[in-house]
Order: sequence, then C-alpha cells, then structure tokens
Amino acid sequence: MAAAQADSAAKEAAVLTSGLVRRYGPVTAVDGIDLAVRRGEIYGFLGPNGAGKSSVVRVLCTLLRPSEGRVCVAGFNVVEEPKEVRVRIGVALQEAALDDGQTGRELLALQGRLYGLDRSQIRARLNQVLALVDIGAAIDRRIGTYSGGMKRRLDLAAALVHNPQVLFLDEPTTGLDPISRASVWAEIRRLNVELGMTIFLTTQYLDEADALADRVGIIAKGRLVAEGPPDALKRSMGQDLIVAEVRGDDPTALTKLADLTGIDAVTQEGDQIIVSTSDGAAWLSPVALTLGTTSLAVCSLTLRTPTLDDVFMELTGSHMEEKVIR
Repeated sequence: MAAAQADSAAKEAAVLTSGLVRRYGPVTAVDGIDLAVRRGEIYGFLGPNGAGKSSVVRVLCTLLRPSEGRVCVAGFNVVEEPKEVRVRIGVALQEAALDDGQTGRELLALQGRLYGLDRSQIRARLNQVLALVDIGAAIDRRIGTYSGGMKRRLDLAAALVHNPQVLFLDEPTTGLDPISRASVWAEIRRLNVELGMTIFLTTQYLDEADALADRVGIIAKGRLVAEGPPDALKRSMGQDLIVAEVRGDDPTALTKLADLTGIDAVTQEGDQIIVSTSDGAAWLSPVALTLGTTSLAVCSLTLRTPTLDDVFMELTGSHMEEKVIR
C-alpha cells in the first residue's frame, strides 16, 4: 500500500525526493532532502557555497546518482529510468556550451536531431521556441557574434526544443545587464504561464526568486532549512526592520538600543545597525534619539519590512547577495 502511494505521488509531482542523500567519500553534501515540486510551478532553490545545492540539481538532472533515497522527476525514477527522465527535462546551465561557428538556427536544429525529432518536427518546434524566446534576426548569425544575453537566451531555446515537461535553469541571469535580465524574466514567466511548464530555478539573486518563484526552498549544510512562498517566508520574520547607516565606533550603541522596551533584537553588520521591532513606525523616532546619544554619526535611517535576504541571513548566518552560488 505504501509503495503504491509513493508511486502515485511520484507520478503527480514534477520533482519528488524522499530522504535524498549524496556523499563524496566521507563527506555528506546532501543530508536527507525531501522535495515535492508541483507540476506547473516555478520553484526557486537557494543556497550558499557548499550548501549542497549543486549536488541536488545534478542528481535531479541524472548527472549524479543519489547515495541514498528515492528521487523522481517527471514521474520517473532517476536511477531506474534515467533515459525517461532525460527526454522529459530541459537543462540550461550557467556556462552555456555553444559552438561559436554555428548559427543559432543550426544549433537548435542539431539539438532537435539529438532528441530524435524529424525535419518537420524540428521546423515546427523552432518556430514555437523562437516565438517564446526573443532572439530575432540573430538566429541566422554565427553564435560567436552574440552578446552574453543573446547566448543565454539561445541556451534557453536549446533547452526547450524537445518541449520538456520540467525545465532546470541554473542561475539564468548571472552576469547579464538589467535589460537582458528583465527579458529573461519575461521569458521564464511566459514559459510557465503559456505552456504550464514546471521550472526549477537556482539563482543567486533574491529579487529574482521573489519575483518569479511560486515557492522557495533554502538549503544550508545539506539540509532544507525553509520552504514556502516568498511572502510567507518574509512574514515569518514577524518584524519590521529599522536600518541605520552609521560611521564611527561606539560599543555602547547596541546596548542602548537593546534596552529600549519595544525592541526585539539589535545586530550590526559593518556600517549598518539593524533594529527589529513589531512596530517600526512607532519606534523609528526613539531609535533615532537613542543613536543621537552615542558618538556615532548617523548617515541614514530607514524603515523597511523583511526581505528574502533577511530570511536567508536568519536561517544560514550569511547574506545571500554577498555570495555567488555554485
């Protein structure tokens, strides 16, 4: 009975892992991860360097075998049925492996042939893919003439030629300018909305996960430490934040702020003092007055609600934006 229920859950989910463990010799990189990504959702996967994020993604893409646990993607077991998984997934890695001597159209046609499509199917799929991914007239130019943003979009198109059920995107906008980032964001949303495609997104940009993901999973030290919609994770902090940009050094400042009756926590990160309180508007003025009794020079005082970076800091002890995920 339990086995039948597990098989049914695997068929219904786009990605399902139970007790996923991945070891490298004596080192456990992934330590009992349970994931259930629904079909048709955008799932953001975040983690600092060495957290185990890349190992999880490589197992899901059949590039690594799990040391323990059950892993199913698109309804198929990655160990027992890897070929069935591969024909149903698209993968766009951070470093695109593109032949600069080919035109974009030649590369996409080759990708289609590798997936067993005939000429008529390739023509039809190229028309569909190029309508979704904005490459324009550059599709008939040599890839060596493309900008970084164009190469990233071509790599995305190549991952879509065979119409995958699940698309894995590894930091799709790293290194792109703001206009190219916005274009890739729009394409990701369009793929999800128009095709109902499940998208498993790893990113180093928390604003990207916040804007695109239906749910976010945060991994640290090989374990999933938080999961949920971005807004719910931010609300879980339950506090407003007063952020003071300061100059100078006064060891009494944190103590004085912490002694205020309505303040829940005070931390300092470089030139920033961060005050947590349930009512930021009411305590903005007392915080300013208290800082005025210290020797610190206050450059600015800002009231804001928690961000995903605050959630990440609370759970992992480091800021996501200061790290480049691998």
